[in-house]
Amino acid sequence: QVQLVESGGGLVQPGGSLRLSCAASGSIFSFNAMGWYREAPGKDRELVAAIIGGGSTNYGNSVKDRFTISRDNAAKNTVHLFMNALKPEDTAVYYCTLETAAYHYWGQGTQVTVSP
Repeated sequence: QVQLVESGGGLVQPGGSLRLSCAASGSIFSFNAMGWYREAPGKDRELVAAIIGGGSTNYGNSVKDRFTISRDNAAKNTVHLFMNALKPEDTAVYYCTLETAAYHYWGQGTQVTVSP
């Protein structure tokens, strides 16, 4: 059984920064992609950023040049999302996701609120 443990998130002022982390545990030999989606009230869930199994990255258009996703050097099944220049429209529940050949796993979500 795969589990995704998310950490980080919280309340930050516009222009501020936050880091989200996600650690995957369980029987993981490889993955197709690991990263983050977000869901704001009244909106569809959307891709924030992901690391593809080969090491390349993919970002949602609204966060390019502001957010950076990276894989932990020591714990290969852990990814970090560095969020800079945060805007009120970044407010959402952020979900960690891990996609393997067999299944698409989701974390429980962590709230990020950007407000003065």
